[in-house]
Amino acid sequence: MTTEALLAFAHIMAFLMLATFMTSETALCRQDWINPAAVRRLVRLNLLTLVSGAIVLATGLARTWWGIKGLDWYWGQPLLHAKLTLLVLMLALAAVAGQRYRRWRRELVAGGELPQGQELRAARRLEMWASHLMIIVVLLAVFLARGVGTR
Repeated sequence: MTTEALLAFAHIMAFLMLATFMTSETALCRQDWINPAAVRRLVRLNLLTLVSGAIVLATGLARTWWGIKGLDWYWGQPLLHAKLTLLVLMLALAAVAGQRYRRWRRELVAGGELPQGQELRAARRLEMWASHLMIIVVLLAVFLARGVGTR
């Protein structure tokens, strides 16, 4: 039981880290708040978002290997596959946003230009889509943990 509780704790903490970094990125992608320090911070936050997403994935996989329900039960559940698919999509959207942030940083270093309206809105939209997908991932996680829609 202790192992199961620690695995659940690690997985929940990883999700909280992911939510924190994604929220910070979304908040900084605003015309009113963008400045050279914010551009550099976005690049760092995006790296932390991707790392915490990898930790979410690793802790989730650990639960399937060492959790009480076992590997066969978890991998036989369509909800697990849906969660994984949405998590990968979330991280892909975050990675695309990260490419934009790194380009903004290069442009800032090269010519001192900050991203403008449409560019900021497009990056923020990517982050918002990823954030909204996270809500669905967490909902599926609750269903999976409570046996709703499982085999």
